[in-house]
Amino acid sequence: MAKQISEKAKYSGRVLICSGGRFESQANAQIREAIMSGWAECFGEENVIAANISGAAASIKYLKPTIIFAIGSYLPESTYFGEVCREAKKVGARTVFWATEDPYEQDANYRIADDFDVVFSCERWGSNFYTRKDVWHLPLAACQRLHYRPIDETVERTIDVLFCGVAFTNRKDIVRGLLPTLRNLNIKIVGPGWGELGVGFSDARIEKDQLVQFYQRSKLVLNLGRSLHFENKRFMIAPSTPGPRTYEAAAAGAMQVFHEDTYELRDYYTKEEIPSFSNKRDFDRLLERYLDDNELRLETAKKAQARTMAEHTYGHRIRQALDLMKEEGFLS
Repeated sequence: MAKQISEKAKYSGRVLICSGGRFESQANAQIREAIMSGWAECFGEENVIAANISGAAASIKYLKPTIIFAIGSYLPESTYFGEVCREAKKVGARTVFWATEDPYEQDANYRIADDFDVVFSCERWGSNFYTRKDVWHLPLAACQRLHYRPIDETVERTIDVLFCGVAFTNRKDIVRGLLPTLRNLNIKIVGPGWGELGVGFSDARIEKDQLVQFYQRSKLVLNLGRSLHFENKRFMIAPSTPGPRTYEAAAAGAMQVFHEDTYELRDYYTKEEIPSFSNKRDFDRLLERYLDDNELRLETAKKAQARTMAEHTYGHRIRQALDLMKEEGFLS
């Protein structure tokens, strides 16, 4: 959504953020916390309230918010949004859903399509596959409070290449293609499913704070998309928008190399901020250029971090959403 946002705008009203189905993942819980910070930046912390979806309808009756903002997954049948939207209409509140799991659950979007005034999808290509109007693309982002870290130039970077994340099939295929090069480096590839590949690979799960420490000790951080689709069989939509880790790692000061299947990354970062590769030959060229050039790596990481804090925080995304809703007549 390429439009000028009102950077210093402050908004009046009260926002109720609801999510949290029975099986909400820890990753979704962290994204919810980050999104709340963006709303608080616009409305003030005292005007932003979070409620579990199971109690959100009752909260609406009592709080009478201006905006109901639901986020996360619409797939679990145990998560029912209809009651929340009905109560919102009784108090005159606008209802918004931000689908943060598109396109991996796209076939199930009928569960929220008729209830909300506005739907935002984190996936640009997937936003075209809703059978309703008033659906717009809104990518995920970084949170200054949760993800930003000053770049410490004195830390010794002992890890040549880092990746943290589940070993989805597409990620394993990419890494196997790079193995002849990776075997000669000090690597740390961490996450469920990697251990079988041997030295430098681990099945461990690591917490966010530990991941930031790894970022600070790594020369290059691999950015690999995921391929786990829960309900995406009807149109088999291939993801195009960079995931939240892209913005989070940049905010933390990581020097990333991005594996691209599409070129949408260039809508957010230049090649001087986050370089990309498509195959082993490209990857080897990036290693030759960046691995032993501390000054260039530092300069590149600083550029990506600066871009993130200037354009890609949740405060920016919420302002984009609010400005668009105002432009389309959903907010006065």
